[in-house]
Amino acid sequence: MSRNTDLIQAYDALIEHLYEAMDDTLHSTADALDIAKEKVSELGSLTQEEISHIGDYLSRDIDHAAVHAEEKEEDLSAWLKFDINLIENFALDTFMGIADKTRIEIAKLRQQAAKYHPYHSGEITGPGTFSCKECGKEIAFKSTSEIPVCPNCKTKVFVRS
Repeated sequence: MSRNTDLIQAYDALIEHLYEAMDDTLHSTADALDIAKEKVSELGSLTQEEISHIGDYLSRDIDHAAVHAEEKEEDLSAWLKFDINLIENFALDTFMGIADKTRIEIAKLRQQAAKYHPYHSGEITGPGTFSCKECGKEIAFKSTSEIPVCPNCKTKVFVRS
């Protein structure tokens, strides 16, 4: 199994553990994420730095989904920019359950989430459509994936479309 496959599987495992930790409403999203990271760490296949990066990627995606739902009053299909029935191998209910719980913390996250959040080649992300910052080429992920270099201009910075 490749290292990227390990990281993609860790992203999905982190979602599951985060959802479990957030069932206890006493935990903030940040606290629940720390608990989830500990559980993923117990598997022993990733370094703490890798788990931290995956946690950052997951936080970014959840923040974007929660803020989008709050501000735009649109459903998940609009955020992803494709039909949610096309999502493969992704715990949609779990992800959206976390995003809904995260909406409680929107007041704290609003300032941070309003900032420009670039996505870089090599990072792991959940499903969605991204545009190259240089040429505007869109790429869509229907499952947890590693962000590649732009297939059009080879740059490495994307924004969620």
